Amino acid sequence: MIIAIASDHGGFEYKNILLTDIRNKGYIVTDLGAFTTEASDYPDFAEAVAGCILEKKAERGILICGSGVGVSVAANKFKGIRAGVCHDHYSAHQCVEHDDVNVLCIGQRVIGIETAREIIFSFLAASFTQEERHKRRLAKIAAIESRNMK
Repeated sequence: MIIAIASDHGGFEYKNILLTDIRNKGYIVTDLGAFTTEASDYPDFAEAVAGCILEKKAERGILICGSGVGVSVAANKFKGIRAGVCHDHYSAHQCVEHDDVNVLCIGQRVIGIETAREIIFSFLAASFTQEERHKRRLAKIAAIESRNMK
């Protein structure tokens, strides 16, 4: 699986640690920045990850900022992107299984690095269940996107 990962300055430290961990587990990872701790703007990185997924250059994305919220808000502005903030193991796999989330957002200032590792690998190991109720709900989300995201 190809993963796109990015962070602003608030998630820079975790991104660099987790990037190595993810590669060591055999995933192909595209690092889309930030490349320094200099202050940066999280929407730029959310756009880069969303674009990578929408262009089918990556199957999933990981975004890290201080809280995880800013990158989630920005990533969800892209039609076809389903980004979720997850700071626990259950949400990390359930969001993929039920909601087919394709971008995981975490906050470096919210969770410890070991929890971040657990969440990321739970997210990456999960698969959409294909259950009818989940497909029906995703179709409704797609309809909302079509009506509201031109």
